[in-house]
Parts: sequence; structure tokens; C-alpha cells
Amino acid sequence: MFETAELGRKVAKPEFKRLAPPLREELLQLQERLRQGRDFQVILLFSGVDGAGKGETVGLLNEWMDPRWLMTRAYDEPVDAERERPAFWRYWRDLPPAGRTGMFLSAWYHAPLLERVYGRIEEAAFLRRLNRIVAFERALARNGALILKFWMHLSASAQEARLKSLEHDPLTKARVTPCDWENWRNYAKFIEAAEPLIARTNRGMAPWFIVEGADPNYRGLTVAKILRDALAHRLPQGKTPAKKDKPERKVKTAKAKRPSPAEAITVLSELKMTRTLGKADYQRALPELQAQLHLLHLRAKDRGVSSILVFEGPDAAGKGGAIRRIQEGLEPRNYQVHGIAAPTDEELAQHYLWRFWRHLSPAGQVTIFDRSWYGRVLVERIEGFASEDEWRRAYAEINDFESQLIEHGIVLVKYWVHITKKEQLARFKLREKTPHKRWKLTEEDWRNRDKWDLYEAAVNDMVQFTSTSKAPWHLIEGNDKRFARIKVLEILCRRLASALEAVERPAEARKVKPAAE
Repeated sequence: MFETAELGRKVAKPEFKRLAPPLREELLQLQERLRQGRDFQVILLFSGVDGAGKGETVGLLNEWMDPRWLMTRAYDEPVDAERERPAFWRYWRDLPPAGRTGMFLSAWYHAPLLERVYGRIEEAAFLRRLNRIVAFERALARNGALILKFWMHLSASAQEARLKSLEHDPLTKARVTPCDWENWRNYAKFIEAAEPLIARTNRGMAPWFIVEGADPNYRGLTVAKILRDALAHRLPQGKTPAKKDKPERKVKTAKAKRPSPAEAITVLSELKMTRTLGKADYQRALPELQAQLHLLHLRAKDRGVSSILVFEGPDAAGKGGAIRRIQEGLEPRNYQVHGIAAPTDEELAQHYLWRFWRHLSPAGQVTIFDRSWYGRVLVERIEGFASEDEWRRAYAEINDFESQLIEHGIVLVKYWVHITKKEQLARFKLREKTPHKRWKLTEEDWRNRDKWDLYEAAVNDMVQFTSTSKAPWHLIEGNDKRFARIKVLEILCRRLASALEAVERPAEARKVKPAAE
């Protein structure tokens, strides 16, 4: 795979001086068109052999282009805040917005490659890590990101010569570490691991380019030309577009069609909406469950177990009331509630999951989403803010997102709090008559009510495609608020107790001493 990057290609200094200025001018013009159009983000990832010029190439692009619209991120071992969250949290957090370019060093390929080289993970685990990367890059590319990945290469002899050259120069000596030499001694293992890495993740949506790194002039021109050609291909031809004041949330497709009579039978229509709970039983159960939740969360916090609660449901279904009963069982310092509304300009410039990744709390905390990433397959689907291709592929993207949360040990609990259309009308009318609740009722609530059947069909699909064994949907009969609140608390306590049992059982098992022989 790497023979073509060991041919000794060079660009003489006079030739470099002739080619560099017009190439730099082209890059600056394309960068300005990208910035003004703000239609997509650019992600440049640099990986490869130590000493092959990854950092120098990033420095060259920062020199040639306008650094105000470039972002450079390099990663070391995760710090505590990063270890407390799923591995991809720090990469999602650092993504450039639309119109800007992000350059990444030692990023999402770095750890899997090193772990495979040094035998810390088996081949099957290595391939699973690569599949996770493919899913990550696919989600970004399908959202419009331009992703270019550069493997900067040197032969074993060229790498040795490069490291020695850096060591002999007082200005660069500190850049060579014992780890670099250890990696050189394992050069054959690196190549053996790099070949399946590149083969498995080299996709049209996120291609790899293997660049010979021995000559700085050659590698600099090669990377710059690849970037220029990719930008020229993606950016619209003609005049530079007029600068946009802010990103726009445009309707991209026709609105959803009414379901057929057969499709009107859904998981929601089969719920027993007559379930109730008496006031006396509610007043007895509520403090008991809140006390149980309080103790469970203290155990979870002590063990670094986080929880994420997702609340979805029709307007006036009682999501806020259920959330408040959970809050009453927790200390305010230990939870955060995020009410999700229409995306802001900053959020529109990113992938739709970006704003949820950035809200993930550190270990031991409870994060509550009042509406969530499921807006992609609900309101954005119904109102036409997402095309059919976008909301259909969102099911897989959401499942992958949630699987990362669960694999990290987070307790994910998803609620759909449901009410009947008749009950919703009664609550709307009550809100109109109640001064301190009148603000909750908007014209949008009435418009959404007219699309009741469309939303019910969308919820049925949502449950069908995203209710998994590890992240099931809990459907709450919400016509009776007391019944709904108690059911929500019971489910949360049960799920949290089960997760703690799984965490604590191995620890208790380690304490058991073997019987004397």
C-alpha cells in the first residue's frame, strides 16, 4: 500500500517558489468563498509516520491561508473531563462550524492505531473501533462536511534519518521523544496496522491521501493542491455569493403526508390511556420514590455513573411536571435540565447532534433533555426542515450516538409521555384561563395539534427504529398526571438500581476472599 510513497519524490526550491504563490492565492480565494457561503465545514485530518511532516504541513496551511478561519486541534492523552465522557465527545466539541476549516492532529485514528500496534486490543476490537470512526465520518459527510484525510508517510530508513536530523538541530531536538524512537523500532507493526486502518476507512465521503513526507516542498504542494481541488469541486462556480447575515433553517422538502387508516394504528393508539392513580396513593408513593431516587443517585455519583433522561411527547403532555418531580429527588448541584427549542445560528452551522454532544455532563451527574435529538425524526420530519433522506438516516445516527453513551456506562432513559387529543384540548383551554400558565400556549401548539396524526405516525417509526434492548423507549400514559409522574419515577429508579447492581457486583466479587484450603 505504501510503496508509492517511498519513491523519493522532490520539488526543487526554484520550482517550489514558482508554484507556491499562485497556489496560495487560489487557496485564499476559495477560503473566502467558503467563509461567505457557509454551506459546509472542512475537516482535514493528518495522521501517519512520526517525522513525516504532519505538524509542518499544518503550519504551512496556517501560513498560506487566513488563520482567522482555520482551527487547529491536536490531542494528547484524555484529561479527566474527557475521560468522564464518551471518547468522541472531545472531537464533536471541536468541530469547525460551516464556512470554516478544522485541522486535526493525533485525532480519532491515533489511539486505535497505537493500541493495535502495542497489542492492547485484539483485531476484532480494532475493527469495531474503525467501524465507529466510519459511522462518525459518515454522519458528518452526509451533513455536508468536506473530509480529507492525509497519511504522511516515510520509509523506515527515511524516518530514522529524519529523527536523527531533528535531534542534531538544537532548535528541533526537543521535538524528538523516546516514544518516537520506540515507534520507529515498531515500524513494521505500524505498517501492518495502518494497512487495514486505511483500507477499512477509505471511503468516497472521507478519502485517504497517502503523501510522501521526506521532502517538505513536495508534501506541502501535494496537500495544498488536494485541498484546492476539493474546494473548487465543492464550491459553487461563478461569483462569490453574497455574505449571509446568519444561517437559515430552510424548508428542504415537502411536508409529511397523512397516514392511511391502517397506518393510524400505532404503538400510541394501543396504550391504555384510562389508567389513573388516586390522590392518597400518589401522596404516599411520591416521597418514597423521590427518597429512593436520592439514595440511588448518591451511590451513582460516588461511582461516577452518569444518567441522561430524554423526555418527548405532545404539547401539554406533562413532561415539565414529571421533570420537576425528578428534580425534587435530586440535589440541584447534581443535575442539569436542557430545554431544547429551535436551533440557534451557532447550532445550525453544525451537525444536528453537535449541540447534544456538547451538553453531556461529567461523571456522576444527571442530564435531562426536555425534547432532544429526536426532533430530527419528529418536528423536522413533519415540518419539512429535514429531507426524507436526512430524517431516515437519522435513525442509524441516533442509535450510534446512544450506543456510545451506553458503552461509556451512562444510564440512558427515554420517555414518551402521551396524552389523547381530547385531553390535550382540555389542557390547552385550561392554560388559556390560567394567568401563570398562559405563556406556555402558543400558535405553534395549535398548529402542531392539527398535525396530530402525522406526529403519531412519526412516533411509531421512531419507536420502531430506535427502541433497542439497551436503550428502550418507555411509553407513559399521561392523561392522569399523578399516574404518569409515579410511572416515570418508578422506571428511573428501576433502571438506575439495575445499572448500579451491574457496576457494584464485580467490585463486591473482588472483595470475597477464597476459602482456606
